[in-house]
Parts: sequence; structure tokens; C-alpha cells
Amino acid sequence: MQISRRSLLKITGIGVLLMGNLPRVAFAARNALKSMRTGVQPGNKSRLVIETVARPSYTLSYPQNQLVVSLANTPANQSIRAKLADGSLVKSVSQVQMGDRLQITANLTKNIGQIPKNQIMVLEPNGDNDYRLVLDFAAGTPISIAADTTPAKVTSQKRIIVIDAGHGGKDPGCIGKAGTREKTVVLAVAKKLKNKLDAAGFKTYLTRSTDVYLKLGERAAIAERRKADLFLSLHANANPSRSVKGFSIYTLSEKASDEEARKLAEAENAADKIDVDGFEQFSKDIRIALSSLQQHAVAEMSEEYATGCSKSFRSASITQQPGPGVRHAPFAVLRSTVPGALLELGHLSNAAEEKLLSSDAHQNKLVNAIVKSVKGYNFDV
Repeated sequence: MQISRRSLLKITGIGVLLMGNLPRVAFAARNALKSMRTGVQPGNKSRLVIETVARPSYTLSYPQNQLVVSLANTPANQSIRAKLADGSLVKSVSQVQMGDRLQITANLTKNIGQIPKNQIMVLEPNGDNDYRLVLDFAAGTPISIAADTTPAKVTSQKRIIVIDAGHGGKDPGCIGKAGTREKTVVLAVAKKLKNKLDAAGFKTYLTRSTDVYLKLGERAAIAERRKADLFLSLHANANPSRSVKGFSIYTLSEKASDEEARKLAEAENAADKIDVDGFEQFSKDIRIALSSLQQHAVAEMSEEYATGCSKSFRSASITQQPGPGVRHAPFAVLRSTVPGALLELGHLSNAAEEKLLSSDAHQNKLVNAIVKSVKGYNFDV
């Protein structure tokens, strides 16, 4: 299932994804429980699926040997019994009404830690299924009450950002009419962005700090190894029409949002085929490693960042390429469990924009807009 941007904005708007230590609570329309079931996932994970008629608004808590899901504006329905799968950590599921909230308690054979954000998903209605809250979890150290309720632990945490300067080495990327090379422009912007984000309290890493060539898989792997909270891949665009200019922002999708996005993804992905073997194997391995749930969760978080970044660029009076500010395409560099976006900072094929992209003043303008978007991104959703 491909989640549309409209659906994502609805999801993030009412806070159905619970991330971080402080759950988000929102008002919701009257809901109704439809079904509950458990399952077993790869990696010794258990899955709890709660199906509701309307989109759920919920909170999670983790008592000893339990996972408690509290659904707002939802009545209990004792006629609905959970279907339990063999091998799951869930040994039983119970319901209790707490005011206008339905409290569903999964009794577990072992304690679990707080469920990571990429293991929580609300799926849209599909076929015979209504909305489904999907939770994947494994046995682990339970969170403490102090850690769960102390805001200082959240605000003091340094978020990790990995900045990828596209192309490099034998791959120059786009080349403007005046000879400006994409690999040079994006590396300069990446270094300035790192300095600004470090100064703003983030922990940042560059995939490359010199003019070297990296395979797309290596770039994604750096974000994985650094346990990044956000991955930003910087690029500059080119267009057969030299009058076209402006930024555009892309997130990962198996299907391109338009023909231009498809062609751009093909061009960017071709960077891995410059005298280098193994691209197809990387793609296959990543597909196997990522569960469908992870892919959907990462896509939602990436979309949220990209939408905010596009707004930040526009508010800084940076020209947007005609069409949507956020587009989607199968970029290999974005195949990761880390939320991220590919930022096309402008068009080197446009003479005026080529000059801008080479200037310190415009590069600083781009950097400030990106920093603003990172600061405004809700890492805890």
C-alpha cells in the first residue's frame, strides 16, 4: 500500500504515531473496535494488530510484562476476542473501559522495551480491512517510569543527522554551462550545513568531506551505522529546458510521482553503475532486510520532513521548480531504515541559477532554510 501525502498529513496531524518518551494525545471521532490479532515477524518480533472502524487516536504504556494500548473515544466490545498466534510474546489480550477510552492490555511472556518509531504503523483501510494499528516488538529491557516522564531526557538528546553530498570523484554530477560541477556545489553546501547544524545542537556527519566517489549503498549504510535520525542527500538538477529553475524535494517511493521524477531517479541511480558492480545486489538485500511495516513508517516520517523542508524553502523566498514541492521516486540512496529526503537545490542548467548556486550568499540561504526545516521537524512522531 502506498500512503499518499494527503493521508500522511492527516496521520501526522492527529498524532497517531507515538514516538519518543512523551506520547501525543489527540481528539478523535467516536470509534469502534473491529478485531484484534497477534502474529510473529522475522527477527524474533511479535506483532499486535488492532483494527478499528475509524482512524485510532491512542497512547501506549509498558507495565511489567504488559503492553497497554489506550484508544480514545472507543467503547469496549467484549464479544471481540483476540486471535492469538503461536510463538508470539502475547499470551492473552483483555479489554477494560476507562471513561471514554478503551484500554487494551496485551499480557506478555516477557518484558519489552519502548517500541521504536519505525515499528509503529497505522494502515489505511484496504479491501475487507478497516484502519489497523500495527505494533511490532521484541523482548527487551523495560523502560523506567522516570525515563518515561522526564522531559529533560527528551530535550537534551542530540539528534543525529547524516548529510550526503551527492556524486563526487569520477562522478561529477550535472555540469552547468559555465562549468560549475554539481559535486563541488553540494559538497560546499554540505560542509556549511554541518557547521550550522552542529552549532544548533545536532550531531552531524558527512558521507564525504572530500572529492571522493561513494556507491549509493555506502552512503545509505553510513546513515545506518551512525544510527541517524535523519538523512539528507544534497544534489543540483539539470533540465533540457534551460529556462526551468528552482528547488524540488524527493522522498523514496517504488513508483515515481511523475515522469520527470522517474527520469531523475534513473539518472541519480546510474551513479552506482560507473565501473562499479553490486548495485542490484544492494537493492535486493535492502528489500529483503526491510519489512513492509518499516518501509511504510520510514516513508511517513520522510514525507513529514520533506513537506516541512519545502515550506521552509518557500518561506525563505527560494524559487520552487514548477509543480509539487515534494515528489516521489525510487532513489537508491534513500533505501534505508532512516527517514530521509533528497534535496535538489536548484538547476545548474539554468544560467542564472548556476551563478546563484556557486555563490556563498545563496548557499548560506539554502543552508539556513534547511537548518530551519530540521529544527521544525518533529523527531518524536
